[in-house]
Order: sequence, then C-alpha cells, then structure tokens
Amino acid sequence: MKKPILSIDEPEPKKAMRADRPPVEGFATIVDGHFKSEFDTTDGAEAAGRALKSAYPMLQVEIYDAEKKVRTLLS
Repeated sequence: MKKPILSIDEPEPKKAMRADRPPVEGFATIVDGHFKSEFDTTDGAEAAGRALKSAYPMLQVEIYDAEKKVRTLLS
C-alpha cells in the first residue's frame, strides 16, 4: 500500500493523543483517573476542570503538571 503524497499546502497529520499515557509537556485534566484534555497553561486546565466539576459534582477531577509530574485534586 502506498502512502499518500502530501502537498506543501497540506499540514502533516497530527498524532493521536493516547489516553493511557501522561503528556510530556503542559497540563492535563484527569477525570476519574483518566487523562482527558491537554492545556498549555494551568489556568486553562483549572477552568475546564471546574466547569466539569460544577456540571458533574460526583466526578473526581485532577490537574496534572507534566513538568513536575504532579497531580493536584480540585475541590
């Protein structure tokens, strides 16, 4: 099977994010132990986590810092 030829105008296909591996940079939300969305800043991750928490208070939402490799529980 031949690979499709990309023209200069077409961007290269983006790699799919794996939900079972932590990100290597930035911040991510963790919902009930599963990595979900990735963010460049902690403010973006916290805003998304708080929005989830306000809509669904029974969820356990954490913010993961990839640089420090630390999880912080949102209360």
